[in-house]
Amino acid sequence: MSEPEVLIETRDGLGLITLNRPKAINALNHAMALEITRALREWAEDESIRTVVLTGAGERGLCAGGDIVAIHADAKESQGRAEQAAAESPTGRFWRDEYILNALIGAYPKPYVVVMDGIVMGGGVGLSGHGSHRIVTERSKIGMPEVGIGFIPDVGGTYLLSRAPGEIGTHVALTTARMNAGDAIAAGFADYYVRSEDLAALLETLRTETADIAIAKFAAETPESTLAAQRGWIDAAYGADTVEEIVARLQAEGSPEAASAAGEILAKSPVALKVTLRSLRAARALPTLEAVLNEEYRVSVASLASHDLVEGIRAQVIDKDRQPKWDPATLAEVTDARVEAYFAELGDKELGLEGQR
Repeated sequence: MSEPEVLIETRDGLGLITLNRPKAINALNHAMALEITRALREWAEDESIRTVVLTGAGERGLCAGGDIVAIHADAKESQGRAEQAAAESPTGRFWRDEYILNALIGAYPKPYVVVMDGIVMGGGVGLSGHGSHRIVTERSKIGMPEVGIGFIPDVGGTYLLSRAPGEIGTHVALTTARMNAGDAIAAGFADYYVRSEDLAALLETLRTETADIAIAKFAAETPESTLAAQRGWIDAAYGADTVEEIVARLQAEGSPEAASAAGEILAKSPVALKVTLRSLRAARALPTLEAVLNEEYRVSVASLASHDLVEGIRAQVIDKDRQPKWDPATLAEVTDARVEAYFAELGDKELGLEGQR
């Protein structure tokens, strides 16, 4: 009999959630999301539970994201179909429940302590980035790699990215840059730095102390952030209104870092890049995480019916040839109408979250 994919325990006033797919770096699937949601709702009403703790099994990371292979199969099936039909696919239903979980975490009434040790990507950010006490270590590698597979940052990722200082979030989103502990704290994706060797003692202390007191005992000085140190050229370049102008400014900036960023962007899906920039700018103006998730759901469902999501996953995960054939192939070919279509309302298939903050 195989072990459960998510372990749910209660002990000494703690609600303990352990993602338990270590061979897949604890990639999140629909059943796991539903089980976590059930536990969180139950504990919110349970006076014996004072703190929730989320960790991942194994040494590689908290969560590498969603189940990309399953998404690829649904995306192939959804190509050319109406967005409403895509919303009813297995992946469309998974995303609906996943985003509901993200909103629940963001509005959770009790301390939600998450250990972002190792790899935390995509859906892993949705499980962690909206928590009240977000811990990173020297092993943390955090990012939103979506545009590299023809997708757009979701799970409330555009909420976090759009609220990062200056244009750091835009840089991370368009290049798929991975943040270390210092970067994640500087960008607003995490709160505390704890050395990995102290995690076991921290978790033990949470059994007898509040989250604030326990973390204070083990929090170390935050490492410097390379991204924060590069705010000058990042803000100047990514403040542009179009992806084309961002690339032009990066190429003209003159530093190796900016030139590398331009090259990273130009390797990504042109339509995903333009939709992502539009999503980030829109998210910056929206008042709540719930409002952002509502819009992200429209964009995600539209992506599910797109060519580039299928092609991106094929090139990066299925065939691993790393040679995606994007359609359109260039930024210039991506029309405003093509971008606008990603934001079309879904009628009775809307996510429909109401503001909770």
